[in-house]
Amino acid sequence: MKLYAAPLEGMTNYLWRRIHARIFGGAQRYFTPFVSPNATCKFQTKELDELRHNEGMEVVPQILTNNAEHFLWAAREMADMGYREINFNLGCPSGTVTAKRKGAGMLSYPEDLQRLLEEIFAGLPQEMKVSVKTRIGKESVEEWPYLLGIYNQFPLSELIVHPRVQKEFYRGHAHREVVEQTLAKTKVPLCYNGDIFSPTDANVVVQAYPALDALMMGRGLMADPALLRRIQGGAAAGREELRQYHDALWEAYRVRLGGDLNAIYRMREQWNYLSGSFVDTDAFLKKVRKAKSGAEYMAAVERLFAENELCDSPRPPEGK
Repeated sequence: MKLYAAPLEGMTNYLWRRIHARIFGGAQRYFTPFVSPNATCKFQTKELDELRHNEGMEVVPQILTNNAEHFLWAAREMADMGYREINFNLGCPSGTVTAKRKGAGMLSYPEDLQRLLEEIFAGLPQEMKVSVKTRIGKESVEEWPYLLGIYNQFPLSELIVHPRVQKEFYRGHAHREVVEQTLAKTKVPLCYNGDIFSPTDANVVVQAYPALDALMMGRGLMADPALLRRIQGGAAAGREELRQYHDALWEAYRVRLGGDLNAIYRMREQWNYLSGSFVDTDAFLKKVRKAKSGAEYMAAVERLFAENELCDSPRPPEGK
């Protein structure tokens, strides 16, 4: 079973990927946060960073768009950079994305989605493969059979399914019951994504659906950066290892973002999940949110590592 690291906007950038792979052994595949090509036919600097700094790792760039011409421009550029596979984001549930008929927002317009895929596959560079990361509908699970029928018409390299509908965001439980139906009705290699927070969670999915090709982890991996290693029978993250991971991210963000304050903002996002590796972090998170300098921030971090116990079963905090 292949193990993938999911793309999370603002979280799984190239700095994180390099540090995570070095300290925890890495995923068999990392997926970049989405690149959003547009009519300018020019990548933003941060998008170029995501595409240019992936030496020694298998990385798949992800595209978010509802325009075939923009997708194909980006595909040609990525092919010239040496990429041979692109992931198409049809799963992002963010309201600002879906309001533009992008990400999971496209799922409400299946006829438009089919036309978009037809145009993409008609113009795709010959050497380029396309996988899709998708939710199972916009409003209802009942949308999924029709959407799957659309996907089955195209030579996707992989179908990555998060079995929630867009309006659920990450609330409630993933609708794992659709996995069996999906496996029965598609020949596309299937990757499962959703609510894998422990080796037990991964084992339950694999035992229930052994025909799966891969598992993908996002929020669980942010809470427990050793999760992929643990699933493969390796050790949990220790205190020193987590401190090394934190310090490497902190220094990388300080250098890349030009100082402490911007790095603090970025580390707050990391701690929204990484706090799940520790017990009783409410007071710590309040200090991090109030920190106005590197000294204040690091004082809070020092106390956390000195005083808080590690959690036996790391997982994202409620609501994440």
